[in-house]
Amino acid sequence: MILLHPTYFPTIAQMTAVANADKITFEVQDNYQKQTYRNRAYIAHTNGQLLLNVPIKHSKDGSRQKTKDVVPEDSFPWQSQHWKSLQTAYRTSPFFEFYEDDLAPLFQNEVTNLLKHNLQIFDLVCDLLGLEVDYSLSSEYQTNPKERDLRYLVEAKRPTSFTFQKYTQVLEAHHGFLPNLCILDLLFNEGPNALHYLENQELEF
Repeated sequence: MILLHPTYFPTIAQMTAVANADKITFEVQDNYQKQTYRNRAYIAHTNGQLLLNVPIKHSKDGSRQKTKDVVPEDSFPWQSQHWKSLQTAYRTSPFFEFYEDDLAPLFQNEVTNLLKHNLQIFDLVCDLLGLEVDYSLSSEYQTNPKERDLRYLVEAKRPTSFTFQKYTQVLEAHHGFLPNLCILDLLFNEGPNALHYLENQELEF
């Protein structure tokens, strides 16, 4: 059993943990924190990593928000920008067209709640991977949970010591292999082999 935060297109490390877990609890009672994978994902681009960031509406009085209450900022078209970035980065990858129609609605339909959107993304990603997942949502925040606590994987700025097996990336010739990007990079490059890749990573969490 592991405890994770729902994120915006999970990292390969997060999905490796998911693929090798019996049960998952998602932390949904936490306070929202900036600069985490809750609202960001990294993809490969010509010049290296490219950040896809979901803008957030902050409380008017500056008070802290619960993650489950966070609403994306809709004053500019972040969804279409993210989709265009993905198309530019991966249109020549082996499996982009294979998954394109399934993923497109995530960038076309209105998003009114970040947590719900992240869970919708997770459900779709698992479906595309062919991964059956048994998960539940936390009912209260626990400092010392009974599950294996992998909530730290949400921290985008935290360096990791994981050693990932290399797979062929479509833009690898530009900047070398980029490890631990979001799960879309693995899907677009490896397709149906992506789940096998995740299940065979030997990461020490």
